[in-house]
Amino acid sequence: MISLTIMFLMITSISLIIMVLSHFLAKKLIENREKSSPFECGFDPKSSSRLPFSLRFFLIAIIFLIFDVEIALILPISIIPLYSNIMTWSITSFIFILILLTGLYHEWNQGSLNWAK
Repeated sequence: MISLTIMFLMITSISLIIMVLSHFLAKKLIENREKSSPFECGFDPKSSSRLPFSLRFFLIAIIFLIFDVEIALILPISIIPLYSNIMTWSITSFIFILILLTGLYHEWNQGSLNWAK
């Protein structure tokens, strides 16, 4: 029990010494307002919160999330044929990819995928 306590005190003291040394030997000693402030969605969080929010940024974020979920759903398609009927897998995969392509075509026609005007 004593050796465990000694080991704990040694580890704690070494950690504290390293933390204090890194604090004093750090290159940046002066706080910079721009670097220490959080950056969220392309606007300054320290300004007024009543500024209009960019709807274009919101749509791009939603499209990214949708495509991200689609990728997570497509990845297991390559493993499923090992455990199921190949005909059922083919029909299900084809319908799923057809729905995704239809959604992509709709977003493309609506102009949601035009990143710059």
